[in-house]
Amino acid sequence: MSVLIVDLDGTLLRSDMLFETFWSSIGRNWRNLFRTLTSLRKGKAALKHDLAETAKIDVTTLPYDPDVIAYVTKFRAEGGRTALVTASNEALAQSIAAHLQIFDEVHGSTRDTNIKGARKADFLVERFGATGFSYMGDTDADLPVWAKATKAITVNASPALRGKAEKLGNPSEHLVTVTPSIKPYLKALRPHQWLKNVLVFLPMLTAHQINAVTFGQSLLAFVAFSIVASSVYVLNDLLDLGADRAHPRKRLRPFAAGTIPIAQGSTMTAGLLLLGIAISAALGWLFLLVMMTYYVLTTAYSVNIKRRVVVDICLLAGLYTMRIIAGGAATGIPLSVWLLAFSIFFFFSLAAVKRQAELVDAADRGKLSASGRGYRVGDLPIISMMALAAGYVSILVMALYVNSPQVLELYAQPAALWGVCCILLYWITRMVMVTHRGDMDDDPIVFAVKDRNSQICLVIILMCGIGGAFL
Repeated sequence: MSVLIVDLDGTLLRSDMLFETFWSSIGRNWRNLFRTLTSLRKGKAALKHDLAETAKIDVTTLPYDPDVIAYVTKFRAEGGRTALVTASNEALAQSIAAHLQIFDEVHGSTRDTNIKGARKADFLVERFGATGFSYMGDTDADLPVWAKATKAITVNASPALRGKAEKLGNPSEHLVTVTPSIKPYLKALRPHQWLKNVLVFLPMLTAHQINAVTFGQSLLAFVAFSIVASSVYVLNDLLDLGADRAHPRKRLRPFAAGTIPIAQGSTMTAGLLLLGIAISAALGWLFLLVMMTYYVLTTAYSVNIKRRVVVDICLLAGLYTMRIIAGGAATGIPLSVWLLAFSIFFFFSLAAVKRQAELVDAADRGKLSASGRGYRVGDLPIISMMALAAGYVSILVMALYVNSPQVLELYAQPAALWGVCCILLYWITRMVMVTHRGDMDDDPIVFAVKDRNSQICLVIILMCGIGGAFL
């Protein structure tokens, strides 16, 4: 029986270790980007070596293909020898093999040699002899190897690649372990998070300037914000792969689970950003400036600030408020100081609830801190107080607004707005309580959309606002 040679990236692993190490390295320290550019000038082998040294990869959580593992395990159980031979860094390959315990030997790229394509084929012939091995791979780069193998085994290959492998004249076998679907790509965009972007409509609504032109501008701002936000979500998922895989729910995200190739994620985040910028430009330079500022701040959050205590919550509150600022920039409506003050405190409260939920989840799993964050479980009482205090201050701002001269100009029955204050007092207190008991979603806004009590509160708030304006 010939030796079964298995490739790593895209075959045994539903990912690519070059991109895994790149995003892990940048996520740990954004300055590593400059080191990566320097390494690239020395060649791909040197780049892989340096990335492997600066990255932190937990091989136990990587998205392995269970069907490929089962195939290799069966082959070995029947008396065959198996080898993991990859263009990825050899040290990482050794770690993966040690974890899986299904390979008799391991070979990978070193600082000076990149084992890929024809070079891999020559290495295998020298090591195992001509036609002394079967080879399992997934890309066109594997064609030179299949040409010298006794059997070509493709994994999730395209019809065109299967045809090329068969034309080589050797026996071939095609494994299909993944069904192509658009769903993971839609999930990666996080369309449910676009709900936050309805805040761009607030300047129009609070100023009572509701007309076709203003609505059209606000709607275009919503689309632009959603696209740019999705670009950031993809980038954040790429930078947060390790932390997501350590989380019971986030590990199912497309990039963490390997349902979307990481290489495609890099293209997605750039393409979405360019599309969002193009749409933003149609709304004028001021809106474009707000969007670019939002992108820079969210990128800084993803790369570094999300691990900074308190600063991260302040920035999250600011990013929510930037959606309101964007709505004003798109429509040309001056923003009320009352609206901005309420927004800052209200969203500071929700950001604190988000961190509270992460810490409660960490405590339930017996951990001392939230993965990828700067908080410890012992910080829970303080975070809870921050959420309540900021929420109550936002209600105080609302109460002061009800008694301001501006309200008399906009509302026929200003007293109806006191109902909004009462409902918010209940809702914020309940949100913190629900989080304290461990029943909160990872995102309080997403939770609120699905929560019946929150839905009822929203309906009552809308009734109070509409009643105060028109009755």
